[in-house]
Amino acid sequence: MKRKINCLGFLSLLSLIAVLGWRTGNTGLYGFFGFAYYLRYFWVIPDEFFQQNLHRAATFAFMTEMISLVPFMFLCARLYDGIRAVPTAFGLSFAAAIFAFTIALMVLEWRERKGAAYD
Repeated sequence: MKRKINCLGFLSLLSLIAVLGWRTGNTGLYGFFGFAYYLRYFWVIPDEFFQQNLHRAATFAFMTEMISLVPFMFLCARLYDGIRAVPTAFGLSFAAAIFAFTIALMVLEWRERKGAAYD
């Protein structure tokens, strides 16, 4: 039987962008090291329950991004000039979505492990 590859592990490749930050001196790129967390998913078998948790976390992250975009847009319009406000707001809402996805997936996996301990 051939083992399925969990494609979520490929998000860890984004952590290579942080190496560019080290090479160029741009310290703002060091945040991409956080994507190294997704390396662990290469060893997780993507069964149906895992995919259901993935869909739930992705839905939560999408809604977080859509809801947070409006407040970030108003906040960035007050803090920055018009040219920098829109890209900053979109970047912040995207970062909020990535953070929400990761936290939601961690919580769902924790609940799954906690429930499996009582079986």
